[in-house]
Amino acid sequence: MSRTCARPGCSGAAVATLTYDYANRTAWVERLSPEPHPMTHDLCGRHADNLSVPQGWRLEDRRVVAPLFRTSLAS
Repeated sequence: MSRTCARPGCSGAAVATLTYDYANRTAWVERLSPEPHPMTHDLCGRHADNLSVPQGWRLEDRRVVAPLFRTSLAS
């Protein structure tokens, strides 16, 4: 069974998971978690990419992983 976006009125396929911590005013967008959890929200790509948080909150996008090694373009 595929998962869909948690935003009302959106039936897009979920590609990311939103997690948040009220006490620290932080929200994280991560790759879609393997299993759904009642304390997280699945989002489609459009809603994950355009997510904004309240003023004073911090948003961390953890979907992009930096490469372990950098390749040099110099010859």
